Order: sequence, then structure tokens, then C-alpha cells
Amino acid sequence: MSGVPGAGRGARGGLNYPGIGSTEHGQAPEGFPCLVSRAYLGDGPALYRRVAQGILTWQLQKRSGLRVRTDSDAVVPGARVVSGFGVGPFRINAPCEVVWVCRPVPGDGPQRAGFGYGTLPGHPVRGEEAFEVELDAAGRVFLKITAFSRPSNWFYAAGRALTGRAQRQVTSRYIGSAHELAAGES
Repeated sequence: MSGVPGAGRGARGGLNYPGIGSTEHGQAPEGFPCLVSRAYLGDGPALYRRVAQGILTWQLQKRSGLRVRTDSDAVVPGARVVSGFGVGPFRINAPCEVVWVCRPVPGDGPQRAGFGYGTLPGHPVRGEEAFEVELDAAGRVFLKITAFSRPSNWFYAAGRALTGRAQRQVTSRYIGSAHELAAGES
């Protein structure tokens, strides 16, 4: 993980959950609760491409208020990223690795673009999260976030209600970030 200051801390080792890549196909492994959020962003292929570009360059995470450190400016399979949230001594670093990527294709027909990343040791949960933008046959554009996870240890399991609230809040921020990308806000 050279080039990512501090990214090696807590990110040593490999992916730490079953069902690697499952968010690409929508089937979470047994024992991992799955949450799917979907939000309408607007219409048209240009809007779709703006959001896809933002998702595939970490803008969705950065605009949501997370501190993002990564070894790649673009989302690529195998890229590692550490997202930090919280403040001061209450900051939690969440190391992940990209496990799949889907890029936009030429044309204006139905398609999707995005990626999924999985947790590495040091993350508060074990599981996977995917961020996709979809263009349907009617030209409508949707953000879809799929996540399956469970606490990584007893400490985070004890704070499950707080962890769930934090996940909902971050998902809400991702949706707000997607609306900014859709509007072309810089």
C-alpha cells in the first residue's frame, strides 16, 4: 500500500469475510444481513455518466464527508482505500479493497456502472458494500447501494445499534453526494 499515508495501519492482511464479490450479483452470504438502498437521481445518459465518473473516482465517498486515502485515483480491482469517519480520538478508520468494477459502456441504453469493496482487518465490520449508478430503459437514473455486514468483534457487536445508525447516516450522505454529482456540482 505504498503511497497511501497510514493506509497500512489496520489494513494488513486480506479480505476477511465469506462471499467475496457477492454484491455484484445481489446474494449476501448466510448470516450477513443485507441492506439495499435505491434513490432516483434524475434522467438521461449525460447525468448517468457524470455520476458514474464520480463513483469511479472516489467522489461519492469524498463528498459524503469521509476522509479517503487510497493507492489509486481511479477505482480499480485490488485498489485499497481507508475511509475515516468521526473526529479526534473517536475517528474510526475503515480499510477496504475493491473486489469488482463495472464501467459505463458506449451508448445510451440500459446499463450500470460502479464497484464493490470488501473489508480488511481493522474495519469495524466484516462484509462488502457496492455503489452503482443505473440507467434504465426509460432513461431514469438511480443510485443503488448494497451492503452486507456483521460486526468484526464483540466490541462493535455490543454497539450494534450505534453501528446501524452510523451506517444509515453514511448511506444518506452517499445519496446526497450522488445528487450533487448528478447536478454537476463541483
